[in-house]
Amino acid sequence: MSKLVIVESPAKAKTIQKYLGKGYEVTASMGHVRDLPPARLSVDVKKDFTPKYAIIKGKEQFVKDLKKTAAASEQVFLATDPDREGEAISWHLATILNLDLKEPNRVTFNEITKTGVKNGMEHPHAVDMDLVNAQQARRILDRLVGYKLSPFVSQKIHRGLSAGRVQSVALRMIVDREEEIRAFQPEEYWSLDAKFLTPGTRRVFAAAFYGNEQGKIKVENKEQADAILAQLEGAQYHVKTVKKGTRRKSPAPPFITSTLQQEASRRMGFQARRTMKAAQELYEGVEVEGIGSVGLITYMRTDSLRISEEARAQGNDYIREHWGEKYLPEKSRYYKSRANAQDGHEAIRPTMPSLTPEQAKKSLTSDQYKLYNLIWKRFMASLMANCVQNTIRVEIAATPEEPQAGGNYLFTASGYSIKFDGYTVLYEESTDDAESDGRLPEIQEGDKLKLKEIAGNQHFTQPPPRYTEASLIKTLEENGIGRPSTYASIISTITGRDYVKREAKQLHPTELGEAMTKLLREKFPKIVNTKFTASMEASLDKVGEGQEDYIKMLHTFYDDFDATLQKVKEEMKDVKIKLAEDQTDIPCEKCGRMMVVKVGRYGKFLACPGYPECKNTKPLVQETGAFCPRCGGKVIAKKSKRGYPFYGCSNYPDCNFMTWDQPTTETCPQCGKSLFKRRGGLIVCLNEGCGYERKAERKKKGTAQAADEAQEKS
Repeated sequence: MSKLVIVESPAKAKTIQKYLGKGYEVTASMGHVRDLPPARLSVDVKKDFTPKYAIIKGKEQFVKDLKKTAAASEQVFLATDPDREGEAISWHLATILNLDLKEPNRVTFNEITKTGVKNGMEHPHAVDMDLVNAQQARRILDRLVGYKLSPFVSQKIHRGLSAGRVQSVALRMIVDREEEIRAFQPEEYWSLDAKFLTPGTRRVFAAAFYGNEQGKIKVENKEQADAILAQLEGAQYHVKTVKKGTRRKSPAPPFITSTLQQEASRRMGFQARRTMKAAQELYEGVEVEGIGSVGLITYMRTDSLRISEEARAQGNDYIREHWGEKYLPEKSRYYKSRANAQDGHEAIRPTMPSLTPEQAKKSLTSDQYKLYNLIWKRFMASLMANCVQNTIRVEIAATPEEPQAGGNYLFTASGYSIKFDGYTVLYEESTDDAESDGRLPEIQEGDKLKLKEIAGNQHFTQPPPRYTEASLIKTLEENGIGRPSTYASIISTITGRDYVKREAKQLHPTELGEAMTKLLREKFPKIVNTKFTASMEASLDKVGEGQEDYIKMLHTFYDDFDATLQKVKEEMKDVKIKLAEDQTDIPCEKCGRMMVVKVGRYGKFLACPGYPECKNTKPLVQETGAFCPRCGGKVIAKKSKRGYPFYGCSNYPDCNFMTWDQPTTETCPQCGKSLFKRRGGLIVCLNEGCGYERKAERKKKGTAQAADEAQEKS
């Protein structure tokens, strides 16, 4: 008889089987095997929220086979992921297999390596029912909100909508930001920018107007700028002060889930779901040439900055060997996790620091390599010595021909040079606010400078930038909304439901998203209240730590929520919210009324508002402005069965033209057909035999994009 080990995924099972060898059989549950059935509420609110679990549809045969295998095994070990969700899956498996929950049949692996698996198997423990109850409480909370609130908002706005406990707060953040942008009143201000020539070397450097010897002067309009420029005509310039110093920059800590998602978004344009998919694959194990199947990173759902001393020593050895002792700090650096962090797992790090991304590259997919490269460099850099910079700040005095009441006008310039690169030899966090001034020429106090040019430049204050996926995750984390494992699904839900749309990297609320938020904000303020939602997350943490009873917590939330829902239903029983985006200028062929957009089981379609007198409906077609290179028909946007966008001819099936390339409104200079844009920025003509192509022109950054990038760096 062999011992049965149950994990969640086949990739993980394959890797662990290699380490355990004979005497063990490792099988995968493929995630949850039991859950709340989706067809009904499945929670008895009258009996202390008793959940009514059932085997997930399609897994009935797997459960039968698993029961037989378990019955024939010497012992069963539950080795699902080491978090709340994994603990709950182990509990469900234990319940299905009639295992004694007091027995030590639960094992966890922080990393899928020989050492990690060995340590996990040597320290089995009982299923942690506090963690299970925390997961159950979250699942029940989300089911109660979703199944009670979604039908209501669908009835009041239109069919097929969903409202969620955490997604609604995230949506509100995006809507609130949009309202801030609309209400923003730009204020004019001016900068006076000068370029000076140094004595002797005649090198040019830039400096900015500061004020005068009495203090800073804010230049608010052209008249004020012109007046100062007029006073500076014929002025003499000299270096008043030169302040030199040293600045030390510390490396960023190793990744936790949220920072990994943010950095992957900024550096590589990865959406959170894409990041977590690649991270899961790296954790579960990949076939590495010369090594075999091995997990390359530690568990990727964590908010702890702790790393093991063994990993620290291995990383230090690599740094010492490849860069030398001077690239290690005099004293090991330890990072402090935030107050409410769960410290069950280490930070995200490579399991084998000696395995470089380049050595593993041949064995990894493109996404796996990019993410492993990011994680490896961030971890190694976090162990390295500080970067040391020589800084310089120069104050330049301008003495006008006619003395001014406030004394000389002042300009300032600053810069830095690298004294010791330290960790930056390997990695620098993309959010670092790097100065653009760079090095300044060698100048001394008292040096006379020659003005090369000076100009007044008009500016306007910018509204707060729209959220990007990275900045939204950062804000959710800072406000204690959701957990690291939920950020990807939150963003996928609000974009997939058309509450939010992506334009470049920015998240814009749709009219539907704004209507949903307005309704919830007015009628269910607690549901979209940041502090209230954060307090619920804190309560879930306390349940997981055994400090709070989850039944009591559910009553605290639900009793008030249900009373509010009943009251609002009565208040709004005759109210229907109409959206402008649901109206079209497309006439009904049968009765002439303007058709409206409806939502059905298979998505949006056009319907006559005259129902039931007129029952005319037809598909909703999204035109792109381009024309088919084969037959001249309109090119329309479509979606594949898996939801991926593509483009095809409106004359289908008579014309079967389709492409993944994005249509443009430009025409080919050679043949006059519509041009299309490929990934990577190549503009191409798809007319057979033409062959025209060129690189897309890079647009200058607009103020909104510039502001967004500034926010990313703050």
